Parts: sequence; C-alpha cells; structure tokens
Amino acid sequence: MKKIYKYLFSLVMLSSFSVFSQVYISPNSYVYVKDQLVYVRQGINLQSNGNIFLRREGQLLQGTTGASTNLGLGKLSVFQEGTSDNFDYNYWCSPIGNASALSGNENFGITMLEQPVNLMTSTPATILPYSSWNGTANPLSISSHWVWKYITSNVYDPGGLGWIYVGGTTSVAAGQGFTMKGTSTAIADGGPDTTTVDGVQNNSGGTGAQRYDFRGKPNDGNISVNVGLNMLTLTGNPYPSALHVNGFLLDAGNTACDGNAYYWEQNKSVNSHYLAAYQGGYGTYSPISLVSTGIYVPATYDTYNPDGTLNTAGGSSGLSIERKYAPIGQGFMIKGSAGGTVTLRNSHRVYYKESGSLSEFERAMNHPDRVIISNSPDFDPNGEVVPVSQIRLNTTFNNSSTCQMALAFVLEATDGIDRGIDAKTPNSETLPNDVYFFLNNDRYIIQGVQFDIDKRIPIGVKSTENTIFKFDASLIANFDASQNIYMYDALDSTYHDIKNDTYEVTMPAGVFNNRFEITFKDSALSNGGVVKDSFFINQNNSAQVLTINNPNVVELKSVTLFDLTGKQIFKEQKLGAKTSYQFNTNSISDAVYIVRIITSDNKEIAQKIIVSNTTN
Repeated sequence: MKKIYKYLFSLVMLSSFSVFSQVYISPNSYVYVKDQLVYVRQGINLQSNGNIFLRREGQLLQGTTGASTNLGLGKLSVFQEGTSDNFDYNYWCSPIGNASALSGNENFGITMLEQPVNLMTSTPATILPYSSWNGTANPLSISSHWVWKYITSNVYDPGGLGWIYVGGTTSVAAGQGFTMKGTSTAIADGGPDTTTVDGVQNNSGGTGAQRYDFRGKPNDGNISVNVGLNMLTLTGNPYPSALHVNGFLLDAGNTACDGNAYYWEQNKSVNSHYLAAYQGGYGTYSPISLVSTGIYVPATYDTYNPDGTLNTAGGSSGLSIERKYAPIGQGFMIKGSAGGTVTLRNSHRVYYKESGSLSEFERAMNHPDRVIISNSPDFDPNGEVVPVSQIRLNTTFNNSSTCQMALAFVLEATDGIDRGIDAKTPNSETLPNDVYFFLNNDRYIIQGVQFDIDKRIPIGVKSTENTIFKFDASLIANFDASQNIYMYDALDSTYHDIKNDTYEVTMPAGVFNNRFEITFKDSALSNGGVVKDSFFINQNNSAQVLTINNPNVVELKSVTLFDLTGKQIFKEQKLGAKTSYQFNTNSISDAVYIVRIITSDNKEIAQKIIVSNTTN
C-alpha cells in the first residue's frame, strides 16, 4: 500500500514545491499554500473542517489519470476576481464542487461562493432571487438572475437547448461553464468592500475587481464535456490550477471540437441589463501548436435584438488578452466539429501564474499594460515558446465598424483546413457587412499558411449597397518588415500596397468571394528588375546623408524609411522627377533600415541600408 501523508496538526505551511502520493487532511486541520505549487499524484481526502487554502497564486495539481477520487466534507478555498460592474458578464468555470463523503467530482452552485474576511475566513454570499437584478459588493450578494449555462447549441434560445437557467441551484456539472454578472459598488448598495486580504482589496469599486472565495471539493481527473456538430458549448478551466489551453484544444483525443476557443467580450462602458443595449461579441483564440503563444483575434462590439439575433455590427474591441494558459475559473466556448465529447485531463494542467504574461482573466475595463501583438517570448513551464509570425488585416466599413483577422505563417500549415490553426469567424451569417478568409467555401477569421512569396490568399467580402471598405495590413509581428503586402482587386487587375497605406473601395450589394486576394508581390510589375536597376541607393555615414540617384529621371511618388520592426521613420511624398535626392540621417539611431521607393506609376523597390552615426 502506498504511503498516505496524514496531517494531524493544526497548520502545515508549504513554502516550496511539494509532491505527495496521497493527501489526507484530518478534521479541523488545514494546509496553507502561498504562491507555490502542491502536486498530489493520486487522491485527496478532506475530512470535516479540514481545509486547503490556496493563496497568492498558490495552485493544486493532481496526477490522477482517470476519474477523480477526491472525497470528504472538508473544502479547498481559492480566490478569483471577476468584474465589479453589475451590468457585465464574466464567463466562469468552477474549480470546485459540492463537498461530501462521495468520491469524485460533484456539481457546483453559486451558494458555494463566499466573501473573504481574512486569509482563512470567509462569509457565505447572499443569493438574491431572480427578481433582483443587481448584486452588491458589501456585503456580498449575487443576483441569481444572470447565472446561466450554455449546453450544445448554435442559437440564443434561452431556456431551450442553448442557454439553461441555473440561478441559485447546484446544477453546474464539473467542466460546465456558467455566466455571472458582477456587483454594484454604489454607496446606496453598501459601497465597495474595502477589506484587504493578503495585501489585495476585495473590491476597489469603479474599474476594480470583485473577489470571490470558491469553497468546495477540488475538481480532479478526467472531465468530459458534450459537443455537437457546428454547435457551441460553454466550458473552461475546471481545476484549481492553470489550464494549458493549447494542450486541451490540440489533444489528439479531442477532435470532436474544432481546436479553437471563443471568449466573450463586453463593452463595459455600456450600463444596461437589457440585451438590446448590449455591445459585445466573441474573440477567437487559435492555439497553433503546443509551444506557440497562439493567436487571439479580439471580438467586435456588436449589438443585438431582444431575441438574441444580431442587430448591428460594431467596431473591434481592440483588446489583446493572453489565452495560452487559462487561469483558475476562466470560462470559454468551444465549437464541435462532430457530435461527441471532449475531455479535460490532469495532463492539461500546469503551474503557470496568472501574473505571467501568457495568462489573463478577462475582467478589466481595459488592458493598459498589454499590447496588440507581443514579439517577446515568455517563460513556458513546458519548454520552448514560439511566437507566431503573423499579419493582422483590419477592415473598416463606412468609417465606423471594424473587423480584424489574422494571417499566420506556420510551417506545419497546409492550404486546407488545419485543426487548431484555422478558425471560423464567430460572427452571425446575418452581418450586413463582413470580410473573411475564404477557405474551403467557408468563412474564417484566422488562417494559417506556409509563407510563399507567390502565394495568393483569397479574401471574401459581404456588402450592403455602396459600402466603403478600407483594408489595412500595417500591423505585423515576427514577420519580415521588408516584405511587401498587397491587396489584389480582380475587378481591374490592380495591386494596392496595404502595408504602408490603405486600400479604399466602394462596394455594391452582394457577396464577393473571388474578387480580392492578399499577395506578397505586384505581378503587374513585369519590369521590376529594370525599375530596380534604374536607381542607386547609397547611405553615406560620414556625411550622414542618404542619397538616391535617379539617372533615368523617373518621377517618384514617395520615399519611405522603415526600421526592421516596420516602424516608419520618415516619408517624403510628391518628389517629382530629379536626377538625385538627398535625405539627412544625422538624427537617426544606428541600425539597419529599409528604404522603399514608389514611382508615380506605382512600381516599387526596397533596399536595406546601415546607418552608423557613431563618431570613433
């Protein structure tokens, strides 16, 4: 028989990585884990009033390879923060369930949420009835009106096969996600909770975060979730540790889902409980590979009719939220590629702190410390981290709403559909205006390809009457900054530089799947070599001058200088036809740059130069 570690004393303080075969917490005893990992190879037995406290990013991992064997009336306690605005949803997935003498995972309900008082003491939240729409931060009360789960559907359908009302019942199975709105911090409602626990205030009001204490039996082992063909299911991270989302989505046993995750984003500046006033949508996450940082395309803030159908398309949220590791409690949608189940496993769990740059619980009003695309790899507990080479295509409709898509360059990608790389657009078919990668006769918001300078990427467009489309591909990451990017328009066989400029076109009503393509060279420049030989570009570092000699006196439209990240250093336009042009470089930092020349008839060349202003 394997040894069982028994805790028969009042406190065990874990201050470093700890591994146990099994854990037994005796009655009225506890284990306190602060900012550390505890790994248990098998089951946990939490006796009555026996507790495990996970604090300051402490996490619990287990090695069970089948069903959970956790049992006992004792509880694990872990904090997580959601929005502090009672008008906005978070999508949750509980790390705990009901605590009982039964072995295995059990259902969760919001009655298991508590308000922290100090490091180990919390008070149960008050659960308000369906008729009360607003919760409060102090004392903590939660409106049951907004607690729903979404079971295998592709329509709004409240109370039917899609959104199922949960309220205050204990009917959320392990692995099922649920929605819950935040709390009011108005003085009339008790104000914000100013209690500070472990150096963090429970609820700071305004743009702060509402803290909840999840208390119950820790979820463990294999957790299966039902999916249906082309249908969404709300699930998430069901464990008291981080979830390696890439590992879950790309698991060879989980091919019943399309390999992507969809996250709800809501405009938190709109304060209304009425669906017709909501502005929100689903951001799309493609994992690409196990070691990849993945690609997240933010949601558009669409508006909706009272029946849940789309009303109007909005602009991109612009949020950049890291998704590789789902923190404790994070919920998200998955889409079925077949009828069946997918399974969350302990092998998908990992100790990765939420404060790390690849994990984030979507709750804040904004993300001032985040950037749209990160070029910097981060520490990964599983080994190498590979940032994704990509181009973001932004399309604006009538100078108002915006759609963003991502073209990824992946060595393993094919020109067909690749699970976990290519992701369909989450938008409704009823969008009045739309743009998408037209792949396999369907609409995609993320497409992965192997880079080939001769490759042509079809772009589909849906338009209402006389809609102005503006295409822009200036946002790139981990991609050759000197590489041209064009939008080809088959209507007049023209190529348009969308990396350094926008292409604006007014479209009639209709669906156009064969008109536009992204290309990497202008095939109309059949005499490109002649054009290049017509110019002599020289950087004179002694004189700190860039000279362009133009012996054929070709008229120039523009000369632009970029650094290797694609940042524009300067741009001179309408230069006319001269035999020579000079540009002062004495204020430019020492580095390698790219000079790009565009002639009046839109022929283009680019050449690297080295600027060195250092005086020896």
